[in-house]
Order: sequence, then C-alpha cells, then structure tokens
Amino acid sequence: MSGGSLGIRSGSYGSLGQQLQNGVLPIQVPSATKTKPFKTFKEKETFLHWICKFAGRKKVGLLLLFAISAAIFVWVLYLGKDEVQESYNVPIPKVNDCLPLNNSRSPLINGVQNIRIHNLTYSPVNAEGSEVPPPPSYFLGYTLPAEHPCNTFTLAPPPADKKRTGPRPCPVCYLPVEEAVALMPKVPSFSPVLKNLTYIYEENLNKETEFGGSNFGGYPTLKQRDDSYDIRESMNVHCGFVKGTKPGHGTGFDIDNSDLLEMEQCHGVVVASAIFGAFDNMLQPKNISKYSEQTVCFYMFVDEETKSDLETEHGLNESKKIGLWRIVVAHNLPYTNGRRNGKIPKFLLHRLFPNARFSLWIDGKLQLLVDPYQILERFLWRKNATFAISRHYRRFDVFEEADANKAARKYDNASIDFQIDFYKKEGLTPYSEAKLPITSDVPEGCAIIREHVPISNLFTCLWFNEIDRFTSRDQLSFSTVRDRVAAKSNWTVNMFLDCERRNFVVQKHHKGVLAVLAQMAPPAISPPPPLLSLANNPPRKSSLEIASVSPKHRRDWRVGSR
Repeated sequence: MSGGSLGIRSGSYGSLGQQLQNGVLPIQVPSATKTKPFKTFKEKETFLHWICKFAGRKKVGLLLLFAISAAIFVWVLYLGKDEVQESYNVPIPKVNDCLPLNNSRSPLINGVQNIRIHNLTYSPVNAEGSEVPPPPSYFLGYTLPAEHPCNTFTLAPPPADKKRTGPRPCPVCYLPVEEAVALMPKVPSFSPVLKNLTYIYEENLNKETEFGGSNFGGYPTLKQRDDSYDIRESMNVHCGFVKGTKPGHGTGFDIDNSDLLEMEQCHGVVVASAIFGAFDNMLQPKNISKYSEQTVCFYMFVDEETKSDLETEHGLNESKKIGLWRIVVAHNLPYTNGRRNGKIPKFLLHRLFPNARFSLWIDGKLQLLVDPYQILERFLWRKNATFAISRHYRRFDVFEEADANKAARKYDNASIDFQIDFYKKEGLTPYSEAKLPITSDVPEGCAIIREHVPISNLFTCLWFNEIDRFTSRDQLSFSTVRDRVAAKSNWTVNMFLDCERRNFVVQKHHKGVLAVLAQMAPPAISPPPPLLSLANNPPRKSSLEIASVSPKHRRDWRVGSR
C-alpha cells in the first residue's frame, strides 16, 4: 500500500465513511526520520478535528469566512483612523474678503441659541504632538427666548390722521445696547458658493466696449458682465478703482494717505455718509451710546466745495472731526455729477474699509437716531442676514418706479427707457405675488445695512457696475442684480418695511430746498410803532372792533365807506 503519506485528515480526501466503502482503511506509517511534531501544531490539529466532529464542512467554511471578514474590517478601521488623524495636519487656505473656507466635511460647529453664542472648540493633535487649529466655522444666527418681549411684539396700525396720509415711522423692538453688543457674531456669516473675491486692476483701459462704463469703473464688456453673474467659488470682477495701486490712491476718488491709514484701522463697525457739492447740511447722530462712540467708525466723505462750506459753518480744524463725524476729503472725483460720486462710498465701503466687518450707510440728507449696534442686531444678526435694505413705501414694481422717475425728471427719459428695455430683454417682468417670498422689486436705497462677506461684497460691486453703465437711479437696477445673484447662489436680501427705516433715521430737506422754503416763508412781523398822544389823534377802530359790529351796521358801514 502506498497510503503511508496520506495521514488521517479527512478534510483533504473526503470523509472516513467514503474511504471504508472503497475497502481501504488509511493508516499512519511512521516516516524514516522521526520528528516530534510541535505542540502548537497538535493543539491546532486537535481543535480543528473537534470542530469538524460537531460541525459540517459547510458550516466550518462559513465560520472561517466570517473570521477573515472580521480581521479585514478591523484592519480597515485602523487605517481609517490614521487617515483622519493625518487630515488634521492639512493647513486651511486663506482667502480674501475676511471669510475662511470650510474645508472640513463635518457639519458646521458654531451656532447661537437663547441669546448666548455657543462655540464648540476642540484641539486635535497631529503626529508631532502639536495642536492643530479647529476648522473654520460660521455664524448661524440665534433665536430669542420665547418669553422675550420682541417675540410678542406686533406692529400697531398707523394712527388715523386725515391730515397726514404720507409715510411715517412705526415702532421697532430693539434690544438694549449692551445685549446687542453681546450678540455681535464672533465669526463671519456663511457666504454661499463664493469664498474668494478679488478685483480687476487695469492700467491701460480698453474703451472699445459695447456701451457704458467709465475710467473709474472700467469698461467691462457684456461678456464680462455675464461672467460676473456666474457665481463660482473664486471670482475676479470689476468693482471700481480699476487704476492705481489701491482704492483711494491714484484711482480717482483719491484720499489722503493719513485718512487711508485711519480707515484701515477700522476693524469692527463703520457708519458712513457723504455730501458733495454742499448739497446737504451735515446732521449729527443722536442717541449714540458711549460704547459706540468709542468703537464705531463714523466717516463723512466730502469734496472740496463741501469742505470749504464746513469750515465756514463749523470751523473744521486739524482733528478733521465735527462731532462724531470724521471728515474725509475726496480729490480727483471721477464723475461730474455729485450723485454719481456719492455712489462710490455708498456701494464700495468694503473697498474703502478693507478690515471692517459691518457697515451702515445713510444718505447725507438723513440723521441717525438709533445706536448702530441696535440696528445691526435687529436687521442683520437676528434675521441671520448679510444684507438689509428697506423697500419703497409705495412702489413695488420697477416699471412703475421708472415712470415715476421720468415724471419727476430725475434723469434723462431716453436713458431710463433704454435701461428698462435692456432689462426686459434679459427677463425682467412686473412685480406680482408669484415672486413671493420676495416682497418688492424697488428698494428705498437711502440706508443700507450689511456684513462684509464675499457674496454681499459681490452684490454691491455688480450693483455699482450697473449704475456705472446705465443711469444713476439705483432703484432701477436693484432687482436685476439681486435676482441674478440669487439664482446662482440662493442668497437672499432682508427687505424690511420702510416705516421701520424711518424709525432709526429722519429725513431732512436738501440745502437747496431749504433755501427755497426760506424765500417762500412770510416776512417777519415788525414791531408796532410807538403810541402817539390820544389828545391830538383819536383812536381808530381796530379790526376786532369792526368784526364785532352787527351785520346790519356792517353793511351800512360798507356802503357809507364807498
């Protein structure tokens, strides 16, 4: 027999019963060289034999497959842990416009609840043992407590006054200044899609464009205009100041270096306004807290004519401050029209104040009546918005606004028609309820509240470009820019009631209107002449005495006097 090398293992050559049926009983023949088997091998052999005794072949195979799968799972889990630890070592790239990228795939970890900002922080450790900074987080808004008075605050109907039917302020529920300051976000708000925004500089301007543009805003073609509405993660767009080394330096709308240095030091909240051509009287803000006086930057932009006027009226000295306002003189103005020059600080504050986080713009004819922190909390932070503007108190439709501008002769009618026809070809339609939750297509643009994050900065850049290309009436281009940006980014604007705007600012007349009203006022009543001697001059009947005469006598008197 030659079965000495087969052994007694049944796993390789079939079961023991099958071999007995063939008449062959395998036996174990000792080999020529005696080698004592290892104890561990015998133990393994005995263990497998015991398993095979109580379980079938198929069950043993499944058991082995399960053991192998478990081993692979543990191995993959161990490698995955190493990869996660290595991922913390990847540096977070820096971006422009003060907004960090969220490169982590984990959910955003910063939130605010119940008027308290909760920051969940952690410090993973890399292989070298040093701490890795946590991934960037964003401000996600907050909710006031259910019992807070502002949650139950309702807008009262306007008082019945037949003599006053025009727009008027309405009450607004503000938080105390201390609470508003405590709620100021520690991190920037989320900027959908757009994370990195840079601006175009051109030394040699190409004026051969389809139409529109200026040396200050550049001459972007229609293709460049369309590309600027294609919202992407990184963008480079026209945004004024296209020439020179930096905004305010050799670009048009030039500012002294000392003023530029001060403006760069503004890292928090800036309140800005402008007066050009001595068109308005400068109005000092009221009801401003001591904390805001120390921390908020108040800037008034003027031209040479207005500066001379302020020196005469207020005695502008070397401190360049009149009340709360720091006066900044803009030289080499790019436009001949004062209204157009005023659009530069109105829409491009993020370029003039590169380190500011929040801004409040008010037109030169407005006087601020509420603390800036209260306004920001009410219209931005509580709404989790990055841009807020009031809607027009009467008109909601761009076509009606265009007709009103033409009727008031606020701009050349042909230019207004050209702009509206251009927008109609791009898809502009009259406002209707089908556009809800959008409440209006026409803003009241004299006050703008915003956070300087990339998406809101892009919006104001594109809005300024439309004003630079078409008419200076910014209400006509607002909805077109807003809707095209929102279509690509799902970004929204907080459009609040105009009566709420009138709560925190009061509107005064322009200087020219005040001069006309002064001329139309009745002449001042001069003091009466001194009384003469009654002996030589008997007193005449006064008008009051004449009015007290009976009708009969009055008629006789009138006839006799004739």
